[in-house]
Amino acid sequence: MSETASPQPATTPLDEDAAHLARLGYTYDKQFKREMTFWGNVSLGFTYLSPVVGVYTLFSSSLGLGGPPMLWSFLIVGVGQLLVALVFGEIVSNYPVAGGIYPWARRLWGRKWGWMSGWVYLTAMLVTIAGVAFGAGAYIGAVAGVELGSDSTRMWALILIACATAINLGGTKVLNTIAMLGLIAELAGALVVGFWLLTTSRHHDLSVLFDSFGAGDGGNYFTAFAAAGLIGIFQYYGFEACGDVAEEIANPGRRIPKAMRMTIYIGGFAATFVCLSLILAVPDFGAVISGKDVDPVSSVLESSFGPLGYRLVLGVVLVSFLSCVMSLQAAASRLGYSMARDEMLPGSRLLSKFNEKRHVPPYSLVLAAVVPALVVMASAIQENALVVIVSFAALGIYVAFQMVVLAALRARLKGWQPAGSFRLGKWGVPVNVAALT
Repeated sequence: MSETASPQPATTPLDEDAAHLARLGYTYDKQFKREMTFWGNVSLGFTYLSPVVGVYTLFSSSLGLGGPPMLWSFLIVGVGQLLVALVFGEIVSNYPVAGGIYPWARRLWGRKWGWMSGWVYLTAMLVTIAGVAFGAGAYIGAVAGVELGSDSTRMWALILIACATAINLGGTKVLNTIAMLGLIAELAGALVVGFWLLTTSRHHDLSVLFDSFGAGDGGNYFTAFAAAGLIGIFQYYGFEACGDVAEEIANPGRRIPKAMRMTIYIGGFAATFVCLSLILAVPDFGAVISGKDVDPVSSVLESSFGPLGYRLVLGVVLVSFLSCVMSLQAAASRLGYSMARDEMLPGSRLLSKFNEKRHVPPYSLVLAAVVPALVVMASAIQENALVVIVSFAALGIYVAFQMVVLAALRARLKGWQPAGSFRLGKWGVPVNVAALT
C-alpha cells in the first residue's frame, strides 16, 4: 500500500509576513500584533503630516515673511516629497521592519550609516513632538477664552503629551482607531472651514498669489520666500510614519507604499486648500507683513464664524494637534525600539523591552514623552521658541530623509535590485536622483 503525503497547512498572509521578518533577522516571540488596517496606516501618516497643524502653526509667520506667494511652497515641496515617498515605498517593500529610516539606512549602506541616520531622525522626531505640543497652546487658550502666558502654554503642551502617551500605551488597535477618527475629524474640518471661508469671507482673487505685497522689500525676495517656505517644508513629512509601524500591518510590502502616496495626496490637498482659503480671507496683507496683525488665523476665523463657531473650529484644531502628537509619538517609539533591539541606543536593554499584553514598547514610549517634555520646558530660555523648535526639527527630518535616499542611490549603483511588491523598475535611478536633488 502506497503512502500519501500528509497535507501541508496552508500559509496565511500573516505567516508570510512573519517569514519575511525572519529572513531579515527578527525571529523572536515578542512581536507587534498586525492589527493596523490599510486606512489606519494612511490615517497614521495623515495625522502625523497633519495639514491643520502644519498650516495653523506657521501660517502667520510665513505670510508675514513671504506674503501670499508662500502658498507655492506647498506645491514645490509636495512634488519633491512625492519622489522621496516613491523611493521610500520601494525600500519598505523590501525591508518592512519597524522604525523606518533607521532599518532602511542600515540595510542599504551598513550599521554605521544606519546608526547615524537613526540618531538624526530620532532627535528630530522628539523635537517635532515638542513643537507640535507647544504650538497647540495658543489654540487651547482661545477655546478657553483666555490668553495663555508662556508658562501656561508649556503646561498645556505637557498635558497634551501625557494624553498622547496614554492613548499609545493602549496598543495598536487603539492607535488605529484614534488615528482614523483623527483623520475624519481633521479632513472634514479642513474642508468645511475652507469652503466656508471661500464662500463667505473671501477678500481677494487668485492674482494675489503672484504679489508679495511688500514682503522681502529691501532684500532678495527669494530669501524671503525660502524663509516663508518653512510652512511647506514642515508640512510634508509624516508619510514615512506609515513605514515606522511596518510590523503592525498585514502585507506591508504592498500596502505601505500605497499608504505613503495616499498620505501625500490627501494631506497635501487639504493643507493647500486650507492655506489658500485663509490667504484669500485675510483682509489686509500689509498689516500681517508689517507685524500689526500678529495672529491673522484667529482674526479670520473669529470674524467668519462668530464667537461660538470660532470655538467649535478650534475644538477640531485641537483634535488635530492631539492626533498629530499621538502619531508622532507612536512613530518615534517604534524607531527607538527598533534601534534599541539592535543595541544602537544607551539603555537599549530597557528601551527594547516589550509589553506582551499590549504589544507595545512601553519604555520607548516613555522616552518619546519625556524628551519632548524636556524640550518644552527648555523653551523658556528661547525667544520665539516655536519657530526655532520647528526649524530644528524640520532640518533634522530632511537630513535623515536625504541619508536614506542617498543610501538607496548608492546601493542601486552598486547593483542593488529591489525585489519587493512595489518596484519602480527602469524609473528607479531617475526617480532616486530626482528625489535626492
